[in-house]
Amino acid sequence: MYQRLCDSDTSGVVPHPAIDTFYAELTAKHPEIDKVSKEKIDDHDYSPWSCNLDRSPGHVIMSCVWPKATYVYQLVEDLACKHALALYDPQSDVVTYPYGSTGTRANRGALWVLGCFALLFAAIFEYTGHISPSGTSVMFYVFATLCGLMAVACIRQALTQRHNRNADGDGPKSR
Repeated sequence: MYQRLCDSDTSGVVPHPAIDTFYAELTAKHPEIDKVSKEKIDDHDYSPWSCNLDRSPGHVIMSCVWPKATYVYQLVEDLACKHALALYDPQSDVVTYPYGSTGTRANRGALWVLGCFALLFAAIFEYTGHISPSGTSVMFYVFATLCGLMAVACIRQALTQRHNRNADGDGPKSR
């Protein structure tokens, strides 16, 4: 998604009403570089941006001067949390959701292994429910169903990551 936004493709972006408020508050504190007078252009405390901000009703991308990177990250993180917006850091490939939870991407291989083990446990619970006394079999069928759902979720996520990587141009190319 980030790469597509950098290429000016906003087709996958969903507008969010808080983006305008976030942008207004951010630029009230630090105006965009094209609004800075020539006398203040080198005052990075006034405007830490290295270029204009890129925005749509659903995103804001910003680049800052290196000496202000830590300050800008903390400011943007605080504003994103305040406005209940997610924050993506392209350098670390981590999404931070409001109130600090991170959306680090699970390893596709780990998702496949977890999905396969969940299927194995679903089969074991199903078999155990089949051979158990009639009063306890329902519990095993419930566990089998939950394991099956977990397997589907894991494998679906692994396939989605593969599809997204290929769509973003990060994955292997088809011939």
